Amino acid sequence: MKKPIYWVGSSKDDLLAFPESVRNEVGYALYVAQLGDKHPSVKPLKGFKGAGVLEVVEDYDSNTYRVVYTLKLKDAIYVLHAFQKKSKQGISTPQKEIDLIEARLRRAQEDYSRRR
Repeated sequence: MKKPIYWVGSSKDDLLAFPESVRNEVGYALYVAQLGDKHPSVKPLKGFKGAGVLEVVEDYDSNTYRVVYTLKLKDAIYVLHAFQKKSKQGISTPQKEIDLIEARLRRAQEDYSRRR
């Protein structure tokens, strides 16, 4: 069974602003997740141990794009955030992005509870 995808906040609009090849790769990675598998470019997001929060990382034209989603909610995929990583300080996700992801994860959990 293919899991539905729900978009939290501006995540869908943010993704649609990415370059076409990035959108295509992310779209395919999300489709693979809907089918219950894991795309090779997907990895757990650091700082969310056991929360089932994953990120798709795509590089394009010397930029890095990330899309964060959760599988924690059993029968659905919630896309929490889509952003271009602009920090020049290492590979870690900036704290303001982590804070936004945490807030959107809470919103996703509330939405999921209402849908059940």
